[in-house]
Amino acid sequence: MSADPFVTHRGLLFTVAYEMLGSAADAEDVLQESWLRWAAADRSAVGDARAYLVRVVTRQSLNRLRTLARRREDYVGQWLPEPLLTAPDVAEDVELAESVSIALLTVLETLGPTERAVFVLREVFELPYDEIAAAVGKSAAAVRQIARRARDHVAARRPRVRVSRSEQQEVADRFLAALRTGRVQELLDVMAPDVVLVADGGGFTPAALTPVRGAATVAALLARADRPDHLISPVWLNGAPAARVEGDGYLAAVSLVVEHGRVTRIQVIANPHKLTRLDAPSGLAR
Repeated sequence: MSADPFVTHRGLLFTVAYEMLGSAADAEDVLQESWLRWAAADRSAVGDARAYLVRVVTRQSLNRLRTLARRREDYVGQWLPEPLLTAPDVAEDVELAESVSIALLTVLETLGPTERAVFVLREVFELPYDEIAAAVGKSAAAVRQIARRARDHVAARRPRVRVSRSEQQEVADRFLAALRTGRVQELLDVMAPDVVLVADGGGFTPAALTPVRGAATVAALLARADRPDHLISPVWLNGAPAARVEGDGYLAAVSLVVEHGRVTRIQVIANPHKLTRLDAPSGLAR
C-alpha cells in the first residue's frame, strides 16, 4: 500500500508554511487545517497531489498571515522568526538553508501576504507561474509582476554576501568563544564596525526594544550580559551555525549573519513561546 501523499510531502508542506509564516507553531496549525481539507477532498479529481497540497497549504497560510499581521501590530519590541533546530546536512542544500535563515525570514516579514507567498513558491520552490496563480488566486501575468517586485524588494534587504559553510562555522566559533569570555576586545575583533543586534523577548523576557547598533555598543551590551552560570552551546539553527544560551531560568537562541569574515547581525530570540523547537531537528524539505 502506497503512502498517503500528505505524509509523503509533509516535509515540503511544513517548509512552505514555515517560510510563509516564520512560525513553526502556526505552520503546524496550517498543516492540521490542510490535512482536514485533504481528508475531505475527492481524490479521484486530484491529478497532481503534490501541486494540490501545496495549493491548499498556501491558501491556509495566506489566511493565517492576515491574522498574524494584526497580532504582530501589538507585539512588544522587535519580532523575529521562530528558530528551528536543524541537522547540519540542511546547510548542504544551500538554497534551502538560505531560504529558511532567520535573516531572510525577517526580510520576508516586510512583504505583503501575497508577495510573500509568490516569492516563496517561485524563488524557493521554483513552482511554475500557473501553479502559483492557482494557489494565490491571481492570473499568471499578475503573478509574474508580483514575483519581480518581491524579488527586487528582497534583494535590496537580504544579506549582501553569500558565505561558505566553512566561513560561517569559523566566524561563529570565534564569536561563541568571545561570548563565553565576555571580553569586549575579543567581541570587537569578530564583529563588523556597523554590527546590529536585534533581540526578541516578546514582553516575556527582558530584551532591547529597538535594534542596538555599532560594535562598541553591542560589545559592551554582550559583556554586561555575560553570566558565569550561563551555558553557551553551539547548535545548528535554520541551516546555519548558531548558539543556544541557557541558565538560571533563561533560554535564548542566537543567530548570526556573517559577511567578509565578521558578524554583521546578531539575532537573539528569547521569547519562550518561540523556543519550543530547540531539542529535536525539524524536518525541512524542498
